[in-house]
Amino acid sequence: MTTADYDVAMDESRAPAATTRRLTLPVSGMTCASCVRHVEKALATVPGITRASVNLAAESATVEAQDAVPDAAALRAAVGAAGYEVPSETLRLAIEGMTCASCVARVEKALRAVPGVIAANVNLASESAQVEAVRGAVSARALQDAVALAGYAARTVAASAPVAAPDPSNALRNDTIVALLLAAPLLAPMLAGLAGIDFALPPWLQWLLATPVQFWSARRFYVAAFKAVRARTGNMDLLVAIGTLAAYGLSLWLWLGVGHGAQHGAHLYFEAAAVVIALVLLGKWLEARARRRTSEAIRLLAALQPRSARVLRDGAEREVPLEDVRLGERVVVRGGERIAVDGIVRDGAAAVDESMISGESLPIDKQAGDRAIGGSLNTSGRLEIEVGALGADTVLAQIIRRVEDASASKAPIQRLVDQVAAVFVPIVLAVAALTFVGWLAAGAPWDAALIHAVSVLVIACPCALGLATPTAIIAGTGVAAQRGVLIKDAEALERAHAVRTVVFDKTGTLTEGKPRVTAVEAAQGEDRERVLALAAAANQGSTHPLARAVQEAAPDAPALSDHRIVSGRGVVARDAGGEWLFGNARWMDELGADRSALAARADALQAEGNTVSWLARRDGGKPTIAGVVAFGDTPKHGARAAVQSLHALGITTWMLSGDNAGAAQHVADALGIRHVAANVLPEDKAARIAQLQREHGVVAMVGDGINDAPALAAADVGIAMGSGTDVAMQAAGITLLRGDPRLVATALAISRATVRKIRQNLFFAFVYNVIGIPLAAFGLLTPVIAGAAMAASSVSVVTNALLLRRFNRGG
Repeated sequence: MTTADYDVAMDESRAPAATTRRLTLPVSGMTCASCVRHVEKALATVPGITRASVNLAAESATVEAQDAVPDAAALRAAVGAAGYEVPSETLRLAIEGMTCASCVARVEKALRAVPGVIAANVNLASESAQVEAVRGAVSARALQDAVALAGYAARTVAASAPVAAPDPSNALRNDTIVALLLAAPLLAPMLAGLAGIDFALPPWLQWLLATPVQFWSARRFYVAAFKAVRARTGNMDLLVAIGTLAAYGLSLWLWLGVGHGAQHGAHLYFEAAAVVIALVLLGKWLEARARRRTSEAIRLLAALQPRSARVLRDGAEREVPLEDVRLGERVVVRGGERIAVDGIVRDGAAAVDESMISGESLPIDKQAGDRAIGGSLNTSGRLEIEVGALGADTVLAQIIRRVEDASASKAPIQRLVDQVAAVFVPIVLAVAALTFVGWLAAGAPWDAALIHAVSVLVIACPCALGLATPTAIIAGTGVAAQRGVLIKDAEALERAHAVRTVVFDKTGTLTEGKPRVTAVEAAQGEDRERVLALAAAANQGSTHPLARAVQEAAPDAPALSDHRIVSGRGVVARDAGGEWLFGNARWMDELGADRSALAARADALQAEGNTVSWLARRDGGKPTIAGVVAFGDTPKHGARAAVQSLHALGITTWMLSGDNAGAAQHVADALGIRHVAANVLPEDKAARIAQLQREHGVVAMVGDGINDAPALAAADVGIAMGSGTDVAMQAAGITLLRGDPRLVATALAISRATVRKIRQNLFFAFVYNVIGIPLAAFGLLTPVIAGAAMAASSVSVVTNALLLRRFNRGG
């Protein structure tokens, strides 16, 4: 099925007030009637579900719940536990009108209430939402309507379009300027009083200056406050609106209600209302500008994509919009131009700068057969590139998406903030009311009691709480992307800061992964050239680095049949007389082969740092050893520096390898790695990681191959080399865009810096409110000072996050 239905119908067999709500969702993996029963049974166990029916032909399930929207997340979990899958999709929205953490909580609540929504994450810093929903069950219109009912506006964002913090609007800037210009004269008497000069503006002039600020510049607060009240909730705008209207109304009452009393010494508070509005607007404008700078990395990456491409059609070069380019066509890129598509170079040669994508500082020489990445810069020469990927499938689009996904996700520490934000505004309103009543009970004039309550309303702003985490995550993931490090989500970012042990795979991670044949030894009665040729023949069809090396060393190998790979052990192939086996010593011992004749020579080769593989013949009984082939691999440039950087961070390093102990120890000694585990099968790597977690706490695994995927997933933090396989990168929380092991230390250092900023921001935001609200309640802060402090809190949190852009650890 491609769409899901959500129907609300009255169930006539029940009481008139009962409402049956129905949700239809896709289910994949079912093959028979038994599967149907399993899925129905699993769905029926979800709390609130009164009926579940599964359609095998349509691969769908329909559930009914009484008086409640079926919980899509619980339904998917139940189906998954039964061994099947509910496909999901991600929808992205740009949200308008949010001002604080309570707005975030309200929008998330509204989105999660839409039938079919599994999860919703809203980001105040980028004013965006990411919604995971049952595939086909939720329309963009339903999400937009839900957001609108909550008092905000939403628009959908295309999958390939970047979502970054919006530009501060001209309207906000203009309102801020008007408010500051009109509020400045009202502030003059206060400043003059500090200098010992006593004068006051006439009441009519104060009213004339304050009124446009109150009802024009501050109109956005009233609109947002009205929407919040209509949605039966509260936000920062409600606090500002109530506080400033109270100060303005009190001043108007004192001026008009007491006749000319104000001219005979009664104090007015027009300046408090106007200056608070001006300062809050100034803070929001500065905050919006700073927030936009936190997402600069996303905008810079998006700007790398050209809007058009020069395509070869009918023997001529034609400039066409990028959306008109088709797969398989050839695109011409001249020197000085950016490459518009992903593909393979078919003609020409040039040096290409990929620094903005991979972080690699030096241009890379490209020639026929090499891969080209869209967004990179052709610094010289002419290239003809066959288009291999377009739009959302390009490397650049996927990088932008991963950075945005990480920016939109929530760190576990954010849960505390969400809980506080949900009750913050009601608590502040209650504190303000108690402040007013308390001062009256203490004998204070009612106007003084009201002003103290206004100070409480003004200073208690949840903006800083809402911005503390997302701004740091956006800045941190953006800085990481610019240095060639992609962080999957905020959870991986937060977890990485606690890593104390890093485990490296050897081949392809710490070494070049391009081994070459260094020695061939033949058993008695065999010939070295024949041993090498048969080893190459047995490896035909295999893509293992050792297989490629032996094939390159013996290109004229004979043809064998029935090639088979034995995971973690070697390969088998057949000729007319029997089987040829090529693999490691463990496998030979398991099969009962006698290795004694060549054991001493093999041990010597391993002691020199070589990897040794054995060739054996099997005619039905135990294999007979025919010879050994030794392979050498060189450590990557920067591998030793990477290990030293991790040690400098206080991190212990391990090397986990399926290679023999001699070769593994040789590489470890050369790089300064103190702990080595050799002869580890792929299926045992995850178990080794679990053991290290029990012994050493938080563990990161660095790998690049398919056989590393289980270990990457088992580790607290999986780090995949971008030069490796897609499977490894999918299993990892962090991806290094180039195969430089030094980026491991860079990734962990960025994680530590980002989490440090998050904690600093949250500490400041909480302490600001914990200290500021009591001071205001006890009358130690005027509304003007409270307004300035409130505006400064949000700006300071965002500015502190921006300091991450100074991160300069080399990678």
